[in-house]
Amino acid sequence: MAGHTVKSYDRELDTIERLIAEMGGVAEKMVVDAVDALAGANKGLAQQVVAADLRLDGLQRETEELAVLTIARRQPMAVDLRELIGAIRVAGDLERVGDLAKNIAKRAIKISAESRIPRAILGLRHMNEVATELLKDALDAYAQRNVERARAAWERDIDLDTLEDSVFRDLLTHMMEDPRNISLCAHLLFCSKNIERIGDHATNIAETVVYLVTGEAMPSERPRGRRVTDVDHDVAEART
Repeated sequence: MAGHTVKSYDRELDTIERLIAEMGGVAEKMVVDAVDALAGANKGLAQQVVAADLRLDGLQRETEELAVLTIARRQPMAVDLRELIGAIRVAGDLERVGDLAKNIAKRAIKISAESRIPRAILGLRHMNEVATELLKDALDAYAQRNVERARAAWERDIDLDTLEDSVFRDLLTHMMEDPRNISLCAHLLFCSKNIERIGDHATNIAETVVYLVTGEAMPSERPRGRRVTDVDHDVAEART
């Protein structure tokens, strides 16, 4: 964005950008650590994720307060207004990503003593890899104001939906094989849904990038349904 005559305005925008970048780093680490804690039955790591959510909440409040104050003080128009509205939206999505990671971490704590972790944990790990990649690409698109990269991330959300379907089938099979697995698998089903929702928030950020740069909204309906991807092949390999 071109510099403004009032240099303090540029400093406010730079501060907001820095806060968003910091939020993105915290959120990404929380997501990775939460699933690592789940897969490794690492109660200590899970507790660190839960504690990190307080920091993310604080950063969101700081970002929103500064953005609202800047709107009131500068009364921006056009792209400048979209920049500030976009920052508020992205901060909100990142805060929700943190909440979802915290939810996974809390379930990891509950089942940390469980020795019968099913093979579906491989699918959850793969889901998380896709979700974190989507989140990283959406945040990179935001930092670069790159519409093409944002659209590409938005379209890849279907891969995560496909993986979630596969994990659901695996966990359902595991529950049918032995009723003693039902409680554990129920926790993992909630974790799977949380990871899928993280992908949804990544696509929200991608939509915000398109709005911020072009002033236009993405289609209201995201890609849905199965299509031919490498996901099924990768899941099949993970099971062997």
